[in-house]
Amino acid sequence: MNVVYETLISHLPAKRKTTPSGWLSFNAPCCVHNGTGADTRQRGGIINNESDGTSYHCFNCGYKASWKPGRRVTYKMKRLMQWLNVPDDTITKISLAVLDTQSIELQEEISLPKFEIKQLPEGAKPLQEWADYCAMEPTGVDENLFKVFEYLQSRQLYFDDYNFHWSPLSGYRDRLIVPFYHNKQVVGYTARKIKNGNPKYISDQQPGYVFNLDNQKYGRVYTVVVEGPFDAIAVEGVALLGNEIKDQQARLINSLNTKVIVVPDRDDAGKNIVKQAIANGWGVSMPPWDMEIKDVNEAVQKYGKIYTLHTIVGYAEFNELKIQLGAKKWFG
Repeated sequence: MNVVYETLISHLPAKRKTTPSGWLSFNAPCCVHNGTGADTRQRGGIINNESDGTSYHCFNCGYKASWKPGRRVTYKMKRLMQWLNVPDDTITKISLAVLDTQSIELQEEISLPKFEIKQLPEGAKPLQEWADYCAMEPTGVDENLFKVFEYLQSRQLYFDDYNFHWSPLSGYRDRLIVPFYHNKQVVGYTARKIKNGNPKYISDQQPGYVFNLDNQKYGRVYTVVVEGPFDAIAVEGVALLGNEIKDQQARLINSLNTKVIVVPDRDDAGKNIVKQAIANGWGVSMPPWDMEIKDVNEAVQKYGKIYTLHTIVGYAEFNELKIQLGAKKWFG
């Protein structure tokens, strides 16, 4: 017997039964959270053995969670405990208790990403400082700086939405610099060209980094995950900065202890992210926006931030089959 299994058993509904194959069946608590309605047929099942640990499987909505000795308590297992009304402080104590050996702690430490402190391009300063400078010295200002402000406005973003930077030096004066922060330290950046031409981006990005993680406020119920930094800023979410969910990124996002909602770009790369979101047990949102809307920032430009966020949360789906069906319509 293990502490995870014992905790689950002690919080199960009184109405339960044991199947011939050893599963303990009861009304699954996950279904109402996954859009299939309350389970009344005891379709939730838990089984435990010493070698494989504890497994949960809902044969109604398909939700799965497991834990093996020597492993962390997964986000999906924590969610199951919450749905069974296990107190949060108990879940925290269990999560720490299973990390009781030095080898596990070392394994966890190795698997977490570590980011080096980086420098922004030479001459880069926050747009707020440049705005103050323009107010004091309106003449002789590089016209590219004004174009940077115009570019932000065209994307329904403003210089105080994020700590954007700009540099007057060659190679960067026609670019908007977006610093990457981790624990309030600069660990990279991307510089987006505001005119036509290549390369569109000049970036210094470290493996496993999640953009805008520092700005996720404590106590939020949802975390919106998107591909690009401007999408993330537009809805106060986080960005993968690519079309793949790395294991280290998943660990960082799961550490927020929220419901995760992935909004894919409407392209082939987005299809891959949907599959990875399902594999991580995350939700996916594919709102009924006009077909010409390709990503979150375009939605904000057309519909505004509040409506865009409302549709993202309102159309979030956590059931695998419903996500797959929705993806066929979303991608066309």
